[in-house]
Amino acid sequence: MAKQKATNITWHEGHVERADREKLLKQRGVTIWFTGLSGSGKSTVAFTLEHALVERGHLSYVLDGDNIRHGLNKNLGFSPEDREENIRRIGEVTKLFADAGLISLTSFISPYRADRDRNREIHDKVGLPFIEVYVKVALEVCEQRDPKGLYKKARAGEIPEFTGISAPYEEPLNAEIVLDSARLSPQEAAAEILEYLTAKQLLPEL
Repeated sequence: MAKQKATNITWHEGHVERADREKLLKQRGVTIWFTGLSGSGKSTVAFTLEHALVERGHLSYVLDGDNIRHGLNKNLGFSPEDREENIRRIGEVTKLFADAGLISLTSFISPYRADRDRNREIHDKVGLPFIEVYVKVALEVCEQRDPKGLYKKARAGEIPEFTGISAPYEEPLNAEIVLDSARLSPQEAAAEILEYLTAKQLLPEL
């Protein structure tokens, strides 16, 4: 867990409340956290859902694991320590996005249960919805897909600490939504999430 290094700092409260921003956007700020093995279909479902939300008039944004490592987290590798910091940073970013009134969608393997639970906790503490979506697909299916050729490299020993092969993945114990992307199309998976959001009154009709 990252320790506070900066001293002599004070939280500065603004003049605009979260409710004001949500009223402006006509939606509630929410974090939808996609987790699962590489090749499970997390990003495909997340971007499909983003498109569906925007078409319905809801401001949303996808934070994709590979994309984030091109910028914000470009200084992090794949050691357990760097993976923890990678997920910690994104948890803080999504909390800010949700507080701003956005529907933020994350697509990260996020292999460690404790890291995901910690991000849920920081949302819970400030009253922001955190929805964990587990894209559950067998390792064999992910290897067969292998869209980026990463499993092949990992099996050949070219990628150390690769999740599912030489590094662990800890399945969620109580995810709000579990999707089988081997059975569901991206559109069907996105529709299932939309149905959940509507049922929980997190997605008001415009």
